[in-house]
Amino acid sequence: MVATPPARLKRRAEFLRVAAKGRKAPAPGLVLQALRRDDGGAARVGFTVTKKVGNAVIRNRTRRRLKEAVRQHLRAHPLEGLDLVVIGREGTRTRRFDALMDDFAKALARVGAQPGSRTVAG
Repeated sequence: MVATPPARLKRRAEFLRVAAKGRKAPAPGLVLQALRRDDGGAARVGFTVTKKVGNAVIRNRTRRRLKEAVRQHLRAHPLEGLDLVVIGREGTRTRRFDALMDDFAKALARVGAQPGSRTVAG
């Protein structure tokens, strides 16, 4: 059975809104930005990796690792009413996958984005 990926943030304006109004939690493997929405819909996730991380091949590999870590976490622990932006860092590509998943879980806890939590800015 193939799990469906989380809903995505795609437009620049959506990314900028989360960056401007949301909470930020840096971790060794990623940076998470979170903003609560007023609806109860499933969490939407956007991914970005800057050119500082490397060339297109490295950025795409980094983005794929982030997508998989987030997909696995959200499948086990679904979230509602949130917009999340996950930013890849230099260490994302070489970090062990279990450590990357742990980074994401800890970053979610830091911004207060636990299931049922209402503490995320927005």
